[in-house]
Amino acid sequence: MASRVDAYRSELRRLKEWEPYLKKHSGLPGPRANLELVAAVAEEADADRLWRLSASQDEFLALCGTAGLGRVALMEPDTVMSWLHELAEDQRWRVREGVAMALQRIGKEDMPRLIADMKVWSRDGAFVQRAVVAGLCEPALLNGNAETVEVLAILDHITRSVAATGDRKHDGFRVLRQALGYGWSVAAAAAPANARPYLEKWLRSTDKDVAWVMRSNLAKSRMAELRDRLAVRPAPARRSGSRAR
Repeated sequence: MASRVDAYRSELRRLKEWEPYLKKHSGLPGPRANLELVAAVAEEADADRLWRLSASQDEFLALCGTAGLGRVALMEPDTVMSWLHELAEDQRWRVREGVAMALQRIGKEDMPRLIADMKVWSRDGAFVQRAVVAGLCEPALLNGNAETVEVLAILDHITRSVAATGDRKHDGFRVLRQALGYGWSVAAAAAPANARPYLEKWLRSTDKDVAWVMRSNLAKSRMAELRDRLAVRPAPARRSGSRAR
């Protein structure tokens, strides 16, 4: 991937107008956007260009700009985080992925700052909570035990909000549920001893969506060692009025 990113960076340096090139090489429409080009834009574009792209009506251009704002956040943290918070609720899923990429970039440079901001975001709605999970639950970010412990507490808070949710038929709930379906295992693999009490608590839940989240995480290969040490197995999910997902 690095060689392709470097090649795209070289191409972009020669261009005055980027947008036609980005659209041509976006990989869209198609199953996969050109993430190597996204990474090249994130590294090569100046702040003004990233802001402009992030506000584009074109989904790929907005993805590129949004992902790149993670670098700008180091210089303009409050302004960038406010805009990323807004974009976390964008109806375009690739733009929401760009938010997660930006948050991960911030975490690589300043994980304590990212955790502090995500504690605030975790009290927001489902789309924003999904950004929190996707931004924090990246294996490369969870190197320190103390920071992983804080991430586990954030996941616990978000899972409590899922269990307390009444309306579960909207897209925000669906994407949050999917993110939690892998996020717990990423954090648990980084700090298994600290994660075990949380997992055993939520494995006792009879909420059908929480039960699905736990089963999904336990099925991940990175959970093999911890899975064998858990004292609790998934409880039968209770019936509820919300449809299965």
